[in-house]
Amino acid sequence: MNTPNSLRTLGILGGMGPLATVDFMQKIIALTPAEEDQQHIPLIVHSVPQIPDRSSAIIANTDAPFLPMLEGLRQLERCGVEAVLIPCNTAHFWHERLSQATHLPILHIVDAVTHALAQQQITPAACMLLATRGTRQAGIYQRANNAMCSGFQLPNEAEQAQVDNMIHFVKQGKLSLAQQSGAALINTLRQKGVQRVVLACTELPLAMEPTQHPDYFINATLALAQSAVHFALQQQTGTVV
Repeated sequence: MNTPNSLRTLGILGGMGPLATVDFMQKIIALTPAEEDQQHIPLIVHSVPQIPDRSSAIIANTDAPFLPMLEGLRQLERCGVEAVLIPCNTAHFWHERLSQATHLPILHIVDAVTHALAQQQITPAACMLLATRGTRQAGIYQRANNAMCSGFQLPNEAEQAQVDNMIHFVKQGKLSLAQQSGAALINTLRQKGVQRVVLACTELPLAMEPTQHPDYFINATLALAQSAVHFALQQQTGTVV
């Protein structure tokens, strides 16, 4: 068991959206091998929901989210965090520019998903990628510098519309409607022969996880939380995975 002095402080650039940020924090807590409060990972959370919508910005070809995210990053820097996590897949469109603007490592959610796929020996061709339209348009997964994240199946327009609805229901706090939509979509995809799905929007676990198919998902939120815990529990000389 690590002592508090060996724990690294993590910064969460969140609020995109608020429930997804809380879900990410809960996953970090659940994954931490702690037996008392003092053994949990220190978290500094910047949860500002007023950051402009990332997917809409990508589709409209605007840069509106960047400066608010950069300001959040600056606040986390001032708090003395040792790494930054962004629990929003679409926001990783700006990952490279944010990384260039800071000395802090910003763990990439696609790297975390890649690691999860490799651990489970799953190929992208066996998976359907469920994400925002902005994530899809930007090719955040497909253009990652990693062959493991190319070749995913993509939903058709009707399926993507269901994904959009689930995301909006979660953002509106209508979790029961989101979960009903999630269950219906899973049935559709399983009947279609899709073997696994990648939940590549941090709202989607809140809609899909309560279903009775936990092994059907590669959960990007969970994968990033696993990477965060791994980083935080390392000694300062450790290697980031």
